[in-house]
Amino acid sequence: MRYLMAIDQGTSSSRCILYDLDGNPAAVAQREFGQSFPEPGWVEHDPEEIWQTQAAVCREAMRQLRPADIAGIGITNQRETAVVWDRRSGKPIYPAIVWQDRRTAGQCARLKSDGWEDTVQAKTGLLLDPYFSATKIRWILDHVDGALARARQGELAFGTIDSWLVWNMTEGELHLTDVSNASRTLLFNIDTLTWDPELLDLFGIPAAMLPDVKASSACYGLTRSPLIGAGIRIGAIVGDQQASLFGQLCVEPGMAKCTYGTGSFLVMNTGAEKIVSRHRLLTTIAWKIGDRVDYALEGSVFVGGAAIQWLRDGLRLFDDAADSEALAAAVGDNGGVYFVPAFTGLGAPHWDPAARGAIFGLSRGTTAAHIARAALESIAYQVDEILQVLAADSGRPVSQLRIDGGASANNLLAQYQADIAGLEVVRPVHRETTALGAAYLAGLAVGAWTLADLREKWRPERSFQRLLPEDQILAGKEQWRKAVARVGHWVETS
Repeated sequence: MRYLMAIDQGTSSSRCILYDLDGNPAAVAQREFGQSFPEPGWVEHDPEEIWQTQAAVCREAMRQLRPADIAGIGITNQRETAVVWDRRSGKPIYPAIVWQDRRTAGQCARLKSDGWEDTVQAKTGLLLDPYFSATKIRWILDHVDGALARARQGELAFGTIDSWLVWNMTEGELHLTDVSNASRTLLFNIDTLTWDPELLDLFGIPAAMLPDVKASSACYGLTRSPLIGAGIRIGAIVGDQQASLFGQLCVEPGMAKCTYGTGSFLVMNTGAEKIVSRHRLLTTIAWKIGDRVDYALEGSVFVGGAAIQWLRDGLRLFDDAADSEALAAAVGDNGGVYFVPAFTGLGAPHWDPAARGAIFGLSRGTTAAHIARAALESIAYQVDEILQVLAADSGRPVSQLRIDGGASANNLLAQYQADIAGLEVVRPVHRETTALGAAYLAGLAVGAWTLADLREKWRPERSFQRLLPEDQILAGKEQWRKAVARVGHWVETS
């Protein structure tokens, strides 16, 4: 058994990476899948397309190998996205409602006005927001004929994407998730580590739908599907941002990472301490290994790299997202342009699902380069907002930020993040840390390495330090705050 397989099921693509037992990537395969936006603020995926593309990239990565060559599989996934399927047929009853979807903003607002947010935060560490799974599940039960009655009778299953993949990989034998994914549903008590009866009742979710909750690193069972190969141990399940935190080896309290992907996700390890945020960050479970649970504080930016994708696909300013850096670097500054990419609302620390995107400061002298630069800077500004409140909540300013994700390759973005945040930004040699974290956790489960072994594997590729003068930074932040204030509460929620 020479390899660990990482299944990295993301918001826009399915990926498989094989790692050798030294933690080096040996094979990579990736496929994009469709995105559906049936109404403004709605985002859906086809669960069966997700499974088919994921199985296909696994076969592609394994093309010269047998299942016996794989020591274990680690699964990491887009979180909060909700799938409901028929237990007998294994077919979804509705498309997957994606974490970015805002259709349940009205329900969340009503629960807030009824005074439920403090209870929800105390039990789950989360806020009442359509980002999370519970209101998505309830929406499906309310809008698919007969679904609620069938769910109560035990005929339907709910899962985040990890559960959906495991169900298909084991041909329905296993219906489970891990604590990191369960902690993102608004239904899981992060103190008792159980589905919470009061929350199930609040959201109207039948307990019979829910998966079993396991540790993040454990041998759960064997694959059965011929689409992947039978008899491979499934050794880890972990949400994508927690996987990235582990892949960056941020295993000590106070260590933090930011993943620049479709969104941007800043997570700080707080160890065994569950810190309740006073500034509307999320308290979440990082992972469970053996009997130990590690917690984290997290701030989520809903639109990060997706802003660059919009410039590519919507405005057609360039053909490849990687070209955004060269276009933005063609001008020395943003020319007074500020871009707030609140396409699906604002995440932490604002939590405003009714916000919408806008570009400010346009003049006759504005060029595509200024807009591209403003888009890149918007990612850094949103992350900086989270860094500020993270320091206030934890009592320990972040001194080093480890970065990963597709946009972390953008040197202009990394440098601007170091400039406005005033800290060291470090990019590792292996930037696909989400998949790497899943492989590391699977390797722990199957005995391929120890945590001490893993600590020695992280290596920096480049470090960025502040270069801009303080007055320029403060002026930019002030303009950013003005822009954000003007996009708030733009649409009515029902």
